Amino acid sequence: MSAADDRQGEPLTIAQLAKRAGVSVATVSKVVNGRADVAPATRALVEDLIRRHGYRRQKVAGPAALLELVLHEVRGPYPTEIYRGVQRVAAEHQLAVVVSELGGSHTPERGWVEGVLARRPTGVVSVFSGPTGEQAERLRTRGIPFVLVDPTGEPGHGVPSVGASNWSGGLSATRHLLELGHRRVAVIAGPEHLLAARARLDGYRAALDLAGIPLDPTLVRVGEFHILDGLKHTRDLLRLPEPPTAVFASTDGQALGVYRAAAEAGLRVPEDLSVVGFDDLFPSQWLTPPLTTVRQPLADMAATAATMAITLARGRPLDRRRAELATELVVRDSTAPFRG
Repeated sequence: MSAADDRQGEPLTIAQLAKRAGVSVATVSKVVNGRADVAPATRALVEDLIRRHGYRRQKVAGPAALLELVLHEVRGPYPTEIYRGVQRVAAEHQLAVVVSELGGSHTPERGWVEGVLARRPTGVVSVFSGPTGEQAERLRTRGIPFVLVDPTGEPGHGVPSVGASNWSGGLSATRHLLELGHRRVAVIAGPEHLLAARARLDGYRAALDLAGIPLDPTLVRVGEFHILDGLKHTRDLLRLPEPPTAVFASTDGQALGVYRAAAEAGLRVPEDLSVVGFDDLFPSQWLTPPLTTVRQPLADMAATAATMAITLARGRPLDRRRAELATELVVRDSTAPFRG
């Protein structure tokens, strides 16, 4: 039975919660507002009551004029694009943006939710990360909506999320290389536990299958979405008895590593090795040669998520719980016909 199913009657006020828990109103107020100075057993008791009966916030204690942006790490151009999208929507609604950085983790630490409850933002936009089930429930019981962007796994039932057409992007990148005559097309995929990485790899596989080309497992490499992974895996690929003539890198960062490995091997891009990336982030168009890549509309994805969070905060239903924005192949100068 869910917490919602267990509720009876109207949600409880702080005073009613305090009476049922046998604690002071001040103690319940600390729990509700995410204060840390509450004994764990007392906090668990109050949280359980809130889950089972709901909490009726006093009308005077409305949300702060903030949007909380949660990033798994603040490094490179990816978070910059995300911030631009959230900030654009926040400014339209006279909201400020506060950023939480998770130090590379895809799940907030235990104390994170207390900070959010204390800040009382209008909504939370969580990027490439997401709250635990317990954290999500605490946000819901306080009336703080959250939306996931580029979720690492399949979002839970009813959790609003925004993503990109990663499968189509992987398909179009690989199909482009096949149409140029390449048959030894390698892929450097992202971590297997990430939904976006799996979708891009599945798109690669689908393109080969549609072209009637058997999948060669030696041409499939799995790593992180980082430059060093592109460098390391391309070095290994170029040492194969039959090395690839083209590489689909799952991020532009990986593609930078591919460029470096090709240069080390004395190969020219695209004359000797064609390269396609994914994201279309700086400095892709300024590389030599400019990188052919799949554009992922990160700023628009973030803006869509921010709009969804504000819509929910205002008590209005969403037109859809899952939004998927289209990717687009951007052909530049890092790909060329196979020369045989």
